[in-house]
Amino acid sequence: MGLTKASVGKCAAEKGIKNVKRKGNEKIIALAGNPNVGKSTVFNALTGLDQHTGNWSGKTVTNAIGHFKGENGEEYCIADIPGTYSLYPVSAEEETACEMICFGKSDITAVVCDASCLERNLSLVLQISEISRNIIVVLNLMDEAERKGIRIDLEYLEDSLGLPVIPVTAKKKKSLLALVKAFGEGEKLFEGRKTIHMEYGEDIEREITLLENMIKPSENDCNIPYRWISLKLLENDERLLEMISENYGFDILSEKARETASESRKRILKRDDGETIRETLVSCVMKKASDICQNAVKREKEKGAVIQTKLEKLFTGKYTSFPVMILFLMLILWITVTGANIISDALGKVLFGIEPYLKEFFVYLHIPRFISAPLIDGVYHVLAWVVSVMLPPMAIFFPLFSLLEDIGYLPRLAYVLDRPFCRCGTCGKQALTMCMGFGCNAAGVVGCRIIDSPRERILAILTNSFMICNGRFPILIALASIFFCGTDRSQSVLSSFVSAGVLTVFILLGICVTFLVTKILSVTLLKGIPSSFTLELPSFRMPDIGSVVVRSVFDRTIFVLGRAAAAAAPAGLIIWLAGNITLRDMTLLEISARFFDPLGNLLGMDGVMLISFILGFSANETVIPIAVMAYTSGGILTEAGNTAALADILISNGWTWITAVCVMIFTVMHWPCSTTLITAYKETKSIKWTLLSFAVPTLCGIIFCAFINVLLTIITSVIN
Repeated sequence: MGLTKASVGKCAAEKGIKNVKRKGNEKIIALAGNPNVGKSTVFNALTGLDQHTGNWSGKTVTNAIGHFKGENGEEYCIADIPGTYSLYPVSAEEETACEMICFGKSDITAVVCDASCLERNLSLVLQISEISRNIIVVLNLMDEAERKGIRIDLEYLEDSLGLPVIPVTAKKKKSLLALVKAFGEGEKLFEGRKTIHMEYGEDIEREITLLENMIKPSENDCNIPYRWISLKLLENDERLLEMISENYGFDILSEKARETASESRKRILKRDDGETIRETLVSCVMKKASDICQNAVKREKEKGAVIQTKLEKLFTGKYTSFPVMILFLMLILWITVTGANIISDALGKVLFGIEPYLKEFFVYLHIPRFISAPLIDGVYHVLAWVVSVMLPPMAIFFPLFSLLEDIGYLPRLAYVLDRPFCRCGTCGKQALTMCMGFGCNAAGVVGCRIIDSPRERILAILTNSFMICNGRFPILIALASIFFCGTDRSQSVLSSFVSAGVLTVFILLGICVTFLVTKILSVTLLKGIPSSFTLELPSFRMPDIGSVVVRSVFDRTIFVLGRAAAAAAPAGLIIWLAGNITLRDMTLLEISARFFDPLGNLLGMDGVMLISFILGFSANETVIPIAVMAYTSGGILTEAGNTAALADILISNGWTWITAVCVMIFTVMHWPCSTTLITAYKETKSIKWTLLSFAVPTLCGIIFCAFINVLLTIITSVIN
């Protein structure tokens, strides 16, 4: 028995499940639940899509729509919606989730719960059960619950909730067969079940009945219970009441309804307990969830509890958190640098070894030199450099970084960085968007949606490019290897650690500049008080190493490499043409480089590197290949694309360690790539903020490079 999958793509948040057109007899399923319970993992396993998952909350900020077939050919459309802790939304993504749960008109709502902390998850189940009876409780992470010594009485839980409960371990696809079978049963699955009925106390129940009787005679039909609408009236939850009006076309906020609800609130609030109506309702839900779990969940002695506690103290401790963060960075970068040099050398020999055969093939086909030269000496050489120099570090770094993500370290990093971010006028959620920026700055900008405050969201977007994206890492790794580590095979382990330490310094520089610029902006253009946020610290989990490696290679490495190659190919052609088209006995490339030489020299570089950064606007991955093509006259590389060959080219063109430092600083701080800028415009809908996201890092790069160049030049001259 197996699943037949058919993935057809994703949709943005604004195109929710309520807007999806049903295809034939297709059933629509909403995948709901708290953040970080494995909704996206369930979604991926069912549909075959690659919605990115991670061991921290806030990963899903848009809705992914997928399609799949059951074992008997039944067709399903399933939506992975943002996580929410309750139907009382406090953020944009929770509001989106709430609207889709309440008004999505799905055939089945599958509420994914974390079996290792069921009580917290059940409150959402109880709230949704007041809206719909077509609910399946999906108990995910059963393996983690077992590891923690937690046993769940599934029969008791089903009887108590009056809902079907399906235990799964989403990363094991076979465990989802029972869930798909339950989807196939449809209405039969819910027949004869008596869904749990929440009781809120005599006073509130009396007012709910009064309001329910008042709105029931309405001629407008509504597929959500009038009792739940009465609760929203009683709470005076205007946003949800507006959603009801928007989705069902009748005004529940009529004058009569407002007056009756206001009188009901006054009668209830005469009590002296000081609680608001919402607090009372939430307390009742939480107590009910606690009562159910008290009998349904049996906890043995937690396995590995001592280790978990020690790791928590190590990663979030006052004196250990920052040293651990730096050590993790250094370790990852050391492994990356050490392995990348070896792989890059071997890969370069293979790719550049193909060149003679390509030339012979073109000659055999009688292709003219004016066509073969730009294609081989221009396009192919750039592509070979991109692959041989960029692929090895990315293939090593991204899986290692993903392992930290899956273990559960990233939310702890956000917790640690919350205090310094608050001092800069924003909140710790920006740490999560920074981590997204390590993969791709454009993804980091999109990830800023998890920040509720519009002001803080703009701050995060403007400073996200200070995080070193995957397109810039190879530049830093190559230069660190050449000028601070050496390319000799006999290099010591100590020298490779030095290189990793240098890379760590530049990453920390990007983080420090993020703090500095955020502070400056928050007291000038974007004044405001930092908001608070709630961040769940998930349990430490042993990642599926094979899955992490495959996901990193295909989701990140291959994707970025493909984008780099797509940008590098035309860049190689342009550089070759610029290096071969002459004007007054000078090539266009030489003219451009000389034009930018004064500014480049001021920044500790030269005109070639500056124009390489400019031409690399479409993709940072092409900066080094463009520079190499320019340095080797006419866009022809003379040696294999390995680190040693790159070192010879740079040093022969006057590079020193000061040049390398300035180029590395400018790599950290310069304009974002075109993709990131386009994304920034889409997210802000403002030319002003888009231009500022270009200007801020560029201005910082110019100032820092000029200052460091002058400082290091003076120090060097004094020493000599």
